[in-house]
Amino acid sequence: MGAIEICLVGLAVVIVSILLLRLHAFLGLLLGAFVVSVLTPGMGTEAMNQVAEGFGEGCRKIGILIALAAIIGQCLLVSGAAERIVRGLLSLFGVKRAPLAFLGSGFFLGIPVYFDTVFYLMLPLVRSFARTNPKVYLLALLSVVAGASMAHSLVPPTPGPLLVAARLEVSLGVLIPAGLLLGLVTISVGYAYAYWANGRFEITYQEGDFPTVESETERALPALGWSLLPILLPLVLISVGTFLKVQGELPDWLATLSDKNIAMALGAGAAMILASRFCKLKKVVHEALSSGGVIILITAAGAAFGAVLKDTGIGGELSGKVGDGGGVLLLAFVLTALVRFAQGSATVAMVTAVGIVAPMVLEADLGFHTVYVALAIGCGSKPLPWMNDSGFWIVSKMSGMNETETLKTFSVMLSLMGVVGFAVVWLASLVLPMV
Repeated sequence: MGAIEICLVGLAVVIVSILLLRLHAFLGLLLGAFVVSVLTPGMGTEAMNQVAEGFGEGCRKIGILIALAAIIGQCLLVSGAAERIVRGLLSLFGVKRAPLAFLGSGFFLGIPVYFDTVFYLMLPLVRSFARTNPKVYLLALLSVVAGASMAHSLVPPTPGPLLVAARLEVSLGVLIPAGLLLGLVTISVGYAYAYWANGRFEITYQEGDFPTVESETERALPALGWSLLPILLPLVLISVGTFLKVQGELPDWLATLSDKNIAMALGAGAAMILASRFCKLKKVVHEALSSGGVIILITAAGAAFGAVLKDTGIGGELSGKVGDGGGVLLLAFVLTALVRFAQGSATVAMVTAVGIVAPMVLEADLGFHTVYVALAIGCGSKPLPWMNDSGFWIVSKMSGMNETETLKTFSVMLSLMGVVGFAVVWLASLVLPMV
C-alpha cells in the first residue's frame, strides 16, 4: 500500500470515528494515527511508540501555550474585562455603527477566547442593541460571528493556528501579524455580506423564549487599559521580537521576553492579577485548565497523526502529483474544507489537514513563505459549515433563527470569507513571496 493510500485510510478512520461512531475528536485522531502507523511498512511493533512520540512532541510545542491562552481567556471573561472591551468599542463607534463594534470586538476577543464563548458573551449585548434597533439585528449578530470565527482560525494562540504553525515550522511572530492582516480583509468581506443579508432576508429581533445566557445587568468592570493588556502584551512581544531578530537587532533581554512561552506567561500573569481583583483566582484557573486540557489532548493527537503520516513518505508522493506552490496552497485549502464539511469542527479540520500537507511543504521549494500555507489552511476551515458543526446549532438556537435561515446566513457568510481569504492568500504569495 502506497503512502497516499495509507493517508486516505487514516483520514477515513478519523472521519468515521468522529462522525459515525461519535467518538471524541481526541480518540478519533489517536485511532487514525495508530492505523496509519500500523500500515506503514517497517513500523511493526514500534507503531504505538511512534504515535506516543508524536503526541509528546505536539505537547512540547503547544501544550504550555494552549494552557496559558485558556487562562487568559477565562480570566478575561470572569473579571468582566472581555465585556469592558466590547463596551469600550461600542462607545468608540457609537450606536449607529454598533455592528462594526461587534465585528471588531468579536475578532479581538476571538484571539484568546473560543468562538462559542465569545458568542455567548456578546449575545446579550447584541440583544440589548436589537431591542431599540430591531431591523439591524441580523447585521449585528453576523458581525459577531464573522469576527470571532476568523480569529479562531487565523490568529494564534487559538489551538488550530498554534498547531499549524508548529507543524509547518512557521514563527508565531510571522503568523500573528499575517493572520491579523488577512483577518481584517476577511471580516470586511463578512461584514459586507452581513449588511447585504440584513436587507435581503426578513430576520428581525423579536422577544421570545431564547436560551439563557449571561446576565445583561450592569456590573463593575475593570479599566479598558487593564482589560486589553493580557491580550496585547504577548502579541506585541512576540511580533516585535521576531521583527528585531530578522533585523539582527534583538537584545538578549527582549529575546527572553519575546519567547512565545514567556510572552504568553506574562499575558497570563496580567490576566490573573486582573481576575484576582474581581473573583476567586483558584477557581478561575481550575476552570481554564479543565477546558484547556481537552484542547491540548485534541491538538496533541493531531500532532501524532501528522508525525506518523510523515513516516509514510507522503511528502514525496504528494510533491510529484501536486506540482508548484500554487498547487500546494490549493491542496491545503481544499483538503481542510473537505474535512471540515465531513466532521464539522474547524480545529479538527486544521490539525488533520496540516498533518497531511506538512511533510510535503517542508520538503518542497514552494517559492514563497510557508506562512501562506498556514493561512490557506485557516481559510479552508471556514467553508461548508452545516448541521454537524456545533457552532451552527449555537448560532441557530441562541439567535432565534431556524435551520434554513442559519444556512443562508451563517453558513454562506463563513464560506464566502474562507474562499475570498484563500484568493487573497494565493495572490499575496505571488506578489509578496517573502523569500
